[in-house]
Amino acid sequence: MPGSGPRRRVIVIGLPVRLARLWRARRHIRAAVLVALVLGAAAWAFSGRGAGEGLCGWPGALAAAKSGPAYEDELPWARTPPPELVQLQQATGAVRLVGAFRVQFPAPLYEESENIAVAARYLAGTVLQPGRVLSVNAFLGPYTAERGYRAGPSYAGGRVVPSMGGGVCKVSTALYNAAVMAGVTVVERHPHSMPVPYAPPGRDAALAWGYKDLRLRVDADTPIVIWAAAHADSVYVALYGSYDPPRVEWHQEVLDRTPFPTVRRPNPELSPGEERVVIQGIEGVTVRTAVTVAYPGRPAERRELGTDRYRPLPHVVEYGP
Repeated sequence: MPGSGPRRRVIVIGLPVRLARLWRARRHIRAAVLVALVLGAAAWAFSGRGAGEGLCGWPGALAAAKSGPAYEDELPWARTPPPELVQLQQATGAVRLVGAFRVQFPAPLYEESENIAVAARYLAGTVLQPGRVLSVNAFLGPYTAERGYRAGPSYAGGRVVPSMGGGVCKVSTALYNAAVMAGVTVVERHPHSMPVPYAPPGRDAALAWGYKDLRLRVDADTPIVIWAAAHADSVYVALYGSYDPPRVEWHQEVLDRTPFPTVRRPNPELSPGEERVVIQGIEGVTVRTAVTVAYPGRPAERRELGTDRYRPLPHVVEYGP
């Protein structure tokens, strides 16, 4: 009688006839094939399984002044508010800034700047109605040329490669932080697979069409208006409401660190004995994140945001053969 416990999934990889005969004939060949299969599976898993992380941009260590709260007079539209924003504020009563965040991208790759600007334009003017869940992918995507997106940076197999819509995760990361500052409930949010340079671990928000989304919900009884814009080397996302915003304090605890591996690969363009670091390794980290939210006149409330695990970024060195 079959057991009642959980079943394990077994993946069977077929071998060509010629390789199967060698498999039966020679023990050392069997060992070599096993090693090759394991390494291939590891490379497949490590590379993000193809284009699954195409919107995330380039991973790396957190850089100074790449992100942070934005004050009202710092918003690029502060002096001359767009007419659409003014009309939305008048219609909803959402005239108070309740949360704003800025993410900087000083060295964009490919056409990342255009992707960020396009995503910000799609997001600007969105109204979060009480009790309804907002899917960011539904507003920003699909990330196709027909919607104005271009090839931006993504990371796959130890290399930077162009990917349609690459870079828009900077917009979702800015929105995520602004939403938490405003006391908005986060229904769904995903970290990147590796640390990113523009937000601390635990405070980023990855997007991937079809399976990684950022979803938000307003639990208050009044709507929130979202406005966003790319300006110079930054993207700004602001939330407007009709209530006194809370005081939000972030708490992050590092639970584990994983050393980065070193990968060496030959480069025939280098002289014999010459070496060049092409990717600076970054250690992996596991982080538990929470916030303390305190509204005026109410006791502070601690909210657990979850535990995120980031893989290490390999240290890649090329050498002359």
